Amino acid sequence: MSKKILSLQRTSEDRGQKRKVKRKKAWNVTKITLATLVAAFFAILFLTPIILTITNSFMSSSEISANYGSVFATNSSGGKVYISEKVNLKFIPDMVSFSQYITVLFKSPDYLLKFWNSVILVGPIVVFQLLVASLASYGFARYRGKIREIIFFAYIILMLMPYQVTLVPNYMVSDWLNLLDTYWAIWLPGIFSPFAVFLLTKFMRRIPTSVIEAAQIDGAGEWQIYRRICMPLCKGAVCSAAILVFIDYWNMVEQPLILLSDAEKHPLSVFLSKINAGEIGLAFAVATIYMVPSLLIFLYGEEYLVDGITYQGGIKG
Repeated sequence: MSKKILSLQRTSEDRGQKRKVKRKKAWNVTKITLATLVAAFFAILFLTPIILTITNSFMSSSEISANYGSVFATNSSGGKVYISEKVNLKFIPDMVSFSQYITVLFKSPDYLLKFWNSVILVGPIVVFQLLVASLASYGFARYRGKIREIIFFAYIILMLMPYQVTLVPNYMVSDWLNLLDTYWAIWLPGIFSPFAVFLLTKFMRRIPTSVIEAAQIDGAGEWQIYRRICMPLCKGAVCSAAILVFIDYWNMVEQPLILLSDAEKHPLSVFLSKINAGEIGLAFAVATIYMVPSLLIFLYGEEYLVDGITYQGGIKG
C-alpha cells in the first residue's frame, strides 16, 4: 500500500510539474507575441513618414496640391491659416509621375549642387574625424595618469553639450581665424568632435593587455600595435562611429546657416527647409534622393554597426 501511495504522489507531482512547464511556455509565447506586436506597431509608425515621402514623390503637382495644399496655404499677409479641412494622406498615387525627379535631376541644377555641397561638407568630416579619433583613443587607452583622465573627462563634458551651446564660441573662433563663409568653418569643429574619441576609447580599453604585451615582447612598436592590433580589433567600432557621424552631419542645419553666409555653399539639408509652398512635390522628390545615401550606408553597415555595439574586445576565435 505504501508503494502505491508513493507512486501516486510521484505521479501527481509529475503532473503538477508538467502543468507548470506548460503554463510557463504559454506565458513565454504570450510575452513574445505581445512584444512582437508592439515592435511591429512602432516599426510601422516610424516607417510611415518615409513610405509617405517616397510614394508621394511619384505624384503629380496637381494631385499633391489637392491632397496637401491646405497644409501649406497662407493668407494675404504671408502667415499660416487654420486648417479647416481634413488632410488626405495618400500612400498610392492615382497616376505615377516622374516629373518631380525630372525637374530635380535635369531641369533644376540647384538641387544637385546642394547635394554635392552636402557630400563635400560631410565626407572630409567623417574620414578625418575617424583618423584623429583613432589616434587620440589609442593614447587614452594605452597611457594612464591624472592628466589623461582630466582631458578625457573634458571630452565627455563636451560630448554631452548640444551643438547649439558651442555654436557661439565656434562662430567667434572661426571669425578670429578668418574662416567664416568657408568650408573650414564646418570641417574643423566636425573633425575634432569628441564623440568618436569617446566611442573608440571605450573599445580600445577592452582589448586585453596580454595581447599588447605579447606584441611588445615580439618587438612590435607603438605604431605596429596601433595599426596591426588595435585598429583591426576595433573595426566594428570604427564602422559604427562612421555610420553615426555620417548621419549626424548629413542632417546638419544650424552650422551652415550660422557659419556660411553664402547660400551657394549650403548643403541640401538647409535648402530643403527653404522650399516654398509651390514646390511641395519637389520637396518630396528631393527628400527621397536625400535619404538614399543614409539608407544605403545603414543597410550596408548594419552588420558592422551591431557588431561594433555588442563586441566587447579581445581576439575572436
